[in-house]
Amino acid sequence: MSWSQFTDYQPPYWLFNGHLQTIIPSQFRKVESVNYERQRLHTPDDDFLLLDWSVAESDRLVIISHGLEGDSNRPYILGMVRAFNRASWDALAWNFRGCGGEINHTLRFYHSGATDDLDLVISHALSQKQYKSITLVGFSLGGNLTLKYLGESGDKLPPQVKVGVAFSVPLDLYTCSEQISSPANFVYSRRFLKNLKKKVSQKVLHMPNDLSTMHFNQIKSLKDFDDFYTAPLHGFKDAMDYYTHCSSLYYLEDIKVPTLLVNAKNDPFLSDKCYPVEMLRDHPYVHLETPLSGGHVGFMPRGAGADDNYWSEDRAVTFAKAKLQGRSY
Repeated sequence: MSWSQFTDYQPPYWLFNGHLQTIIPSQFRKVESVNYERQRLHTPDDDFLLLDWSVAESDRLVIISHGLEGDSNRPYILGMVRAFNRASWDALAWNFRGCGGEINHTLRFYHSGATDDLDLVISHALSQKQYKSITLVGFSLGGNLTLKYLGESGDKLPPQVKVGVAFSVPLDLYTCSEQISSPANFVYSRRFLKNLKKKVSQKVLHMPNDLSTMHFNQIKSLKDFDDFYTAPLHGFKDAMDYYTHCSSLYYLEDIKVPTLLVNAKNDPFLSDKCYPVEMLRDHPYVHLETPLSGGHVGFMPRGAGADDNYWSEDRAVTFAKAKLQGRSY
């Protein structure tokens, strides 16, 4: 499709850097009028996923995937659900394993490449209702998951999956892990590690013979956590093996449905490899936007009121509408 750096996104004047554009929407935004109906989906390995539905009685569905240590109640998820509901879409926000308020039953957690769970959610949604189209929206880790799924599925992609949208995506997991663990991002890294260790500790109480906290003192970065926990628990040799197999950067060229990828240039979490302009310049399906501002999963618009959509939400809806109608974007 194309690449565009200069979009119409303009942040509020007082959000003058990527850190503020990341933190303020995450910590202070309140999204009203989303009422979920929760559903428990059993998985083939005797575990479960928690799905939150917000239905507008439509034959179009958006399935939304959250980021690292997120869930369906984060403001960026609620805002996207509300925006698509307002545009007369059904919305399904799913919680990765262990992220919906309950410890899952198996040793498995969630990770950036767990596309089998996303495929299960899509199949389940199609079994519930005869949707004519499904749009996939992902943020950060969920964006990586979405892009990897679209690229690796090939001819097995359900024909109802028509559009993909992804924001703030760590396309290259290794270099982004290094970026998040840099001194400038110490506050974010510390918070992520605290939450991840807490989940391991909770699971150890249920599975003391299979899991332990003995490595906690050795974990100083996200890569350390992935070496000791994410990789071995999910069949990878080590963190680098996990990063190599799960980075969506290596799946972009195989995407064959219209897809919007938006990575802000001032995103504090993203490395240089997350702006693959040359790779995507002539891609027939993937449209890359790299606005100068936006932060990580931010995109608060200038002059926004409490009930207004964020720029990213309007962008996602506009793109999906255009592509479903066969129009250019």
